[in-house]
Formats: sequence, C-alpha cells, structure tokens
Amino acid sequence: MVHLLLSGKAKSVGLVAGTLLLLACMLASTLFGLKQFDISMLWNAYFHFNGSNDHIILTHTRVPRALIGAGVGASLAIAGALMQVLTRNPMASPSLFGVNAGAVLFIVLGLTIFGVNLSLNSMIWIALAGAGVTAVFVFFLGSQGKEGFTPVKLTLAGAAVAAFATSVTSGVMLINQQSLEQALFWLIGSVANRELHHLTLVLPFLTAGWLIAMMLTPSLNVLALSDEVSKGLGQRAAFVKIAASIAIVLLAGGSVAVAGPIAFVGIIVPHLCRFLVGNDHRWLIPYSAVAGGFCWCWRIWHPDSS
Repeated sequence: MVHLLLSGKAKSVGLVAGTLLLLACMLASTLFGLKQFDISMLWNAYFHFNGSNDHIILTHTRVPRALIGAGVGASLAIAGALMQVLTRNPMASPSLFGVNAGAVLFIVLGLTIFGVNLSLNSMIWIALAGAGVTAVFVFFLGSQGKEGFTPVKLTLAGAAVAAFATSVTSGVMLINQQSLEQALFWLIGSVANRELHHLTLVLPFLTAGWLIAMMLTPSLNVLALSDEVSKGLGQRAAFVKIAASIAIVLLAGGSVAVAGPIAFVGIIVPHLCRFLVGNDHRWLIPYSAVAGGFCWCWRIWHPDSS
C-alpha cells in the first residue's frame, strides 16, 4: 500500500486541522438542515432556554445528534484499527468480532420477550450485554487448541458466531412480527431520536475504550510485526491482545448500543488514515478517531434533516 507519509510536524498540524474540521462539521450539522439557525440561537437555546420549538430542536435533536455521531464514528474507527492489527486482516472490522450481530440478536430477543414497549434505555443496556457476551464467546472459541489465541482462529470464530447470531436473529424476526419494525431500525443504524442522556449511558464505556486504545499504541506497533517478534522484544503479547479485545468490545458495543450496527467506518477509515500516517498506531489511533467522527457527522448532515 502506498503511503503519503507525513513528517512528524506535518502529522501534528494535520491532527489539529482535522480536529478543527470535525468541530466545524459538528457545528454545521447543528445549525444547518431543513431549518437553519445561527450561533446566537444556539447560545440562547442553552443559556436562555424559553421552550420554543427552535430551542427544543437544537437541544433535543441537533446537538445530541452531532455529539453522538462524532462519538460513535470515532469509536468505530478506533475499533476497526484495533481489529485490523489484532487479526492482521486488512478487511477486519468490529462486525467481524461478532459484536454487531450479538447486540442485534439480544435486541430482537428483548423485544420478543418484553414486547415493543421496551424503553430505549433498556434497549441500550440489552445491546451492550449482547455485544459483551458475544465477544467473550468469540474470544473463548479463538483461544481453544494447543496454539491458544491466534489471529486466524479469532477471525474464524468471529465470522462463525456472527453468521450464527444473524441466522438466529432472522428466524426470531420471522416468527415474531412485532419485533420486526424496531429491529430493522437497529439493523439500519441511526442517531435519530437520540438524546444526550442516551450518550451518557454509553460514554463511560466509550471513554474507557479510547483510553485503553491510546495506552496500547506503542505495543500495537510491535504486535503488528508478528507474535514471534513481540515475544522476542519481551512484550506480553497475550496481555496486549486481551486489552485490545476489551477496548474493541467497549467501543463497538457502546456504539452499536446507541446507534445500531455501522460497518463502513470501521473498515475504511483506518486505511484512509494509514495513507497519511502509515502504520504507527501512536498517530493512527487519534487520526482514525478524528476521521471517523468527521465521517459520521458528514453522514448525518443533509438538507432534509430536522
């Protein structure tokens, strides 16, 4: 793969510029849409709230949508970068870990058991539980055998569990038609009708995932070479793999819980960032976070949005 490798100073400038671009896109997605606002209206909506429709749209729709979109995009991109180095598979994404399929399966089962009146808050917790249980099961399967945990076995286990969970989900949806409509909403993936308290539910999980990913960046550079090289350099490869797996579950599980399964960000964004900064994860992880957040904010910003 050809890299447009930036120098150290250019990488810093690029990261700052990307962050400013992300903030600008978040602001644009908040102010512009089917109804347009200005900065003063946004200021008044939070510091001089009067209960008007304009203030309600800004505080309950536009701002939560921008913040959740940026957080979810950043989390999925980081999770994708971690998956690709963990499995040494350039096509790896959080969906390969079974996280998406497990979260959706638990949502469908929850709707079937508790009915369509299940609250969104409850659905978020159910989705988080599904993501975590599925990822633990995948990790368990990928650790079996004499060689223990290997990227190939993890990839195969994730693909098998994801396929099985998807099949069960389809079967349950066919049997229980009441869960079909809400389940399809989760399968499509959206930040519509989300409010700030939905973000606060998953923010601790996302924050923990971001911190773990950043702390692992030096070890990920060594792990990307090979298990033999990492062991030869004295690295605890098993510990790094487990920590990276936990970060993936936290990031992808929290994102899927609040916004549904979104596949393209986790696959594409890390490769776009590698074109700029190469395989140095000390730069790749923060670049992926900024680019992923930008992609999601750009995705939700369109003229027909409320």
